[in-house]
Amino acid sequence: MVRENIHQVTVLGSGSMGHGITEVAAMAGYDVTMRDIESDIVEEGYENIRWSLEKLADSDRLDESVDEIMARIETAVDLGESVADADIVIEAVPEEMALKQDVFDELDDHASEGAILASNTSSLSITDIASVTDRPADVVGLHFFNPPVKMELVEVIYGAETADETAERAYEFVEDIGKTPIYVRKDVHRFVVNNVLGPFVDESHWMVSRDEASIREIDAAMVHQRGYPMGPFELMDMTGLDVTYHVRKAGDIEIPPLMEQRVENENYGRKTGKGHYDYENGDGPDYEEGDGEGFETLRIDAMIVNAAAWLIGNDVATADAVDTGAKLGLGFPEGPCTFGDETGLETILETLEGLHEEYGDERYEPEPYLRELVADGRTGKAAGAGFYEY
Repeated sequence: MVRENIHQVTVLGSGSMGHGITEVAAMAGYDVTMRDIESDIVEEGYENIRWSLEKLADSDRLDESVDEIMARIETAVDLGESVADADIVIEAVPEEMALKQDVFDELDDHASEGAILASNTSSLSITDIASVTDRPADVVGLHFFNPPVKMELVEVIYGAETADETAERAYEFVEDIGKTPIYVRKDVHRFVVNNVLGPFVDESHWMVSRDEASIREIDAAMVHQRGYPMGPFELMDMTGLDVTYHVRKAGDIEIPPLMEQRVENENYGRKTGKGHYDYENGDGPDYEEGDGEGFETLRIDAMIVNAAAWLIGNDVATADAVDTGAKLGLGFPEGPCTFGDETGLETILETLEGLHEEYGDERYEPEPYLRELVADGRTGKAAGAGFYEY
C-alpha cells in the first residue's frame, strides 16, 4: 500500500544521518532528493553514499549495482525545489530546536499538500517542531539510529496533533525500506529507547558518585554477567558525556555528580582523549571479566524495568515496542519487559522499594503500573502473566 502513495522522498541534510537515510531509501528502490545548504556539502554527502555502497558491494550485500542505486539519488540546494514533489520529507539537520523549526516553517510553505513531514530527532519535541506549521497533523517523528545503513530500528513518534494516517503511512514506509519501526504514541522526552537507556547510565553514575562501586566493576559486571554489549561508562565515553549531559539538562533530569565533574573538566570521552577511561595515555576500557565479581546487577536492571513500566503505564508504547527498541536500538540481551517477567516482577518491586526506603530519592519510586501488575498477581512468566501473557 505504501508504494501507492509514496514515490518521491526528500531528505534535508547530507551529514551522517542525512546521507545514511538517503542511502537506505535509495537501496529500497525510492527516488530520493538529498538537499543541503551548499553544493559542496551535499556533494560530499553524495560521495559518502557512493563510498558506503561500494563497501556493501565488496561484501556482496547489494541486489543492484552501485550505479543503479546512485541513479535514483539527486542532490539539491534550493529547499523549495527539493520538496515540491516529495511525498515524504525527512528532515535530518543538527539537533537544535530553533534550526528544526526554521526548516519546518519553510517546509510548510513549499511542501505539497498531504506530504508527510518527518523529523529525524533523538529527543526534541515533535509537538514543538510541528507548532510552526499550519499542518501539524502531517508532522511525525522518524528517529533513525546511527548509522542508518546498519541499524534496524526506527522510532515513529506522534506529536500532540499527528494524525493516525500520517503515523501509519510513515510506519509502512519504514517497513518498506527494510527497517523495523516501533510506535512512540506520546511525545515524551527521550521517546522510548533513550528512556530505557537512561537508568542504565544514570544509576551506574549515581553508584560510583556514592562510592558504592567502581567504574570497572560495573562495566565488567554488566557486560560479562548480564551480556550487555558495552558497560554504561564505556558507552558514555563512545557517545560523548557532553551529549548525554545536555539531553538530561533539557529534560530537567537530576545529573549525578560524577557526570557533572567529567563535563566540567571537559573529559567527554573518546573525542577528547579522556572520559571515564584514558584514551591518550591509557588503553581505554581496560576492565576484565573478574572485575565485576560480586556486583549485584539487579539494581540497575530494576531501574530499567521501572522505566519500561512508566512507558507502558502512560500509553507511550507497548511492552513489545519497548523490548524491540531495547534489543534493536541498544543491543540489550533481552527487552526489559521480558527480563522483568523472567526475574519476577515482585522481585523488581521489592528491589525498588528497598532503594526508595534507603535513599528516599523520587527516581526509585516504583511506577503505578508495576505496582498494579504485582497487585493483580501478574508477576511474570512463572505466574502465567506479567507484562506479557504466557
